[in-house]
Amino acid sequence: MQWLQRKGFFTPKLEQLWASEALLEAFDVDRIEPEAMLWQTGYLTIRRSVLKAARREYELSVPNLEVRAALNEHLLSAWYPDAALASVLTSALYDILSSGDAAALRAHFERLFASIPHDWYRANPIAQYEGYFASVCYSHLASLGVEIIAEDVSNEGQCDLTVKHAGTAWVFEFKVVDGDQGTGEALRQLQAKDYAAKHRGAPGIQRVIEVGVEFSRSKRQIVGWDVR
Repeated sequence: MQWLQRKGFFTPKLEQLWASEALLEAFDVDRIEPEAMLWQTGYLTIRRSVLKAARREYELSVPNLEVRAALNEHLLSAWYPDAALASVLTSALYDILSSGDAAALRAHFERLFASIPHDWYRANPIAQYEGYFASVCYSHLASLGVEIIAEDVSNEGQCDLTVKHAGTAWVFEFKVVDGDQGTGEALRQLQAKDYAAKHRGAPGIQRVIEVGVEFSRSKRQIVGWDVR
C-alpha cells in the first residue's frame, strides 16, 4: 500500500479501471502500473473485455464489498497516519450515515483531517496532490463496505461520489480551493447539473442528500460544506 501511496494513486478509480493486455502482463516492479499490481495481487478482477481493432482492453473492478472494504482499510492506513483512530472512527461513520445527519458527517471528517500532524504533511508528497483529500474520504467510506459509486454518471455528466446506505443516497462533489474560505462552487455544480436526479424516487431510496465539499489546500481542512 505504501507503493500505491508513492504512486499518488487516486483511490476512487478503484470503482472502474481500464487496462490493456500488455499492461496487465507487466512484471517489472520499477515500471508496473497500479492497475496491474492490484490485478496481479487479486484485489481487482476482470469484469469484461472489449476488442478495439487489434487491441484488447479490460475493464477491472473490485470483486465484492468485502474485498473493497479490506482493500480500502489497508489503503487508508497508508494515506492516513493514525490507523488506530481511523479504525475507531469507522464505527462512528457507519452510525452517522445510518442517521442521515449531514452536520455530524462534516464534523466527523473535520476530526479525521484535524488529527493529521503537520509534520506528516511535510514528509509525505502524497498529501500535496489534489486528489488526496477525496481519496481519504473515499477510502474511509469504502472501508465500511456500503454501496459506493465513484464518478457516478448521469445525463448531465458525473459527480465525484455517491454513497447509498439505509435508504439515503449521499451525492458528493469535491473541490480543492487555495484560500481558507469555501466558495460554494461544489454545491452549485451539483445543482446546475442535477446529478442527484437519477436517485430521486429510485428503488430503496427515500432521501437524497447533496453535499458540496471544499478543501483548503493551505489549511488542509474542510472549509466548505454545503448541503441540499
